[in-house]
Amino acid sequence: MMNLNQYWRDQLTSDKPNWINRICQLHKERGYQVVRITGKSQVFSKRELPNQEKQIDYQLHVTFLIKKNQRFYREEQCRQHQALFYKKILQRDQELPEQFCDQVEQRSNPIIELTPVEELERFVYDRNAAVRYAEHWWNDANPAYQFFEVNDCTNYISQCLRAGGAPMRGFPNRSTGWWYQNNDWSFSWSVAHAFRWYLSGSTKGLRATEVDSPVKLNLGDVICYDFAGDGRYDHTTIVVAKNADRMPLVNAHTNNSRHRYWDYQDSMAWTPECQYKFFRIGSDVL
Repeated sequence: MMNLNQYWRDQLTSDKPNWINRICQLHKERGYQVVRITGKSQVFSKRELPNQEKQIDYQLHVTFLIKKNQRFYREEQCRQHQALFYKKILQRDQELPEQFCDQVEQRSNPIIELTPVEELERFVYDRNAAVRYAEHWWNDANPAYQFFEVNDCTNYISQCLRAGGAPMRGFPNRSTGWWYQNNDWSFSWSVAHAFRWYLSGSTKGLRATEVDSPVKLNLGDVICYDFAGDGRYDHTTIVVAKNADRMPLVNAHTNNSRHRYWDYQDSMAWTPECQYKFFRIGSDVL
């Protein structure tokens, strides 16, 4: 059977479109050069099919070394693939779509408890701690929290903000506040759409201010994505670095990504109608 790592080495020297070549092209359009690509595959499952066919589900973990002028950084992405073999010969390989749907959670907006301005409580947001957590767990799951195999993006971001000292409130009402306690959690903790609306309306506990450009975001801030432009927010990321042009690089789960360019144009889910919300987190927004 063809070695998957060898298959991808061959793909990188061909003109056949794939997501790796797409990332390289996008960086080139931004004025950056991908100077080295390394990767490895990890097989998750094998399934024997009729007529001597075999289906293999695997993860491809790719690292890009990116350069502009004399500045370098590494971007890492993990994407899910499915390969079909016939008599040990690869017949087809396809990337599986990123799962940006809230299949197991309520998608309605959370109930926002508004408070008078004079009752606003300041909190100190430790951006460095949030980023350290994001870097440590970008490709793993903290056993102290529930892990959502299908869609873990907002759960991961909530953990990052909590590591930075963001205060929880609202327990035990899942439709109110932002919290995780006793292996239970609010909708805003784990659902991208609910989280986006919580950040827009919360006036106590975890709070944020929306800004009009990604350039205005700092490390530890958050971006929300409505890929289809239909008003439903599908994904959440956290800013962990800036590139040479001071544009955000983000970490995320589903698919696990590290130092990914903020706009997600390399994603299968992205459309030209994509809408973004840029949120600055913490006490420095007041």
